[in-house]
Amino acid sequence: MGTRTIDWEAIHRRLERAEAAFSGGPCSDPEEIRRILGERARIAARPALEPDEAERLEILAFFLGGETYAVETSHVREVCRLKDLAAIPCTPPFVVGVMNLRGRILAIFDIGKLFELPSKGITELNRVIVMGDDDDEFGLLADSIEGVRKVSAADLQDGLPTLTGIRERFLKGVTGQGLAVLDGGRLLADDGLRVNEQVVV
Repeated sequence: MGTRTIDWEAIHRRLERAEAAFSGGPCSDPEEIRRILGERARIAARPALEPDEAERLEILAFFLGGETYAVETSHVREVCRLKDLAAIPCTPPFVVGVMNLRGRILAIFDIGKLFELPSKGITELNRVIVMGDDDDEFGLLADSIEGVRKVSAADLQDGLPTLTGIRERFLKGVTGQGLAVLDGGRLLADDGLRVNEQVVV
């Protein structure tokens, strides 16, 4: 079998034409052409990003009154056990009391009462989801915590026929699996969830 001769000049000319076609002008440096084409090949070989990757929400899912809800972790400061709950008089029914959290007096809300969910009773098995921002902080009562997961913001539906009234007001959206994601910003900003009145004994 004969030895095949490689025509490097012809290859260089093809590279020049390819670069001219890509950039709209000639390029006389073969090494620069190889570098550019090699870089373009590496970019083309990268796996495509998911279209909603920048819009994925990290949520904390929890059980309440036999239903599963979730809230964005960006509004959650911590999760702790319910302990040493002290009831306070002259407050709305959804305010189950206050607890001392490392020196901070934290109001504990049972949004299940707002949502008219069946109550399982309050025990020390309950968990408290501590919500907070620069202005407000309170705890949401949960029967148990399911865990943290990520969902696509683009996949959230507006709501369900069963989620009406106050549940709809605090709703951010519903996942394709039917998980109701609450709007933590609305919960924290709602004047109805603030306990500022002084109790006269």
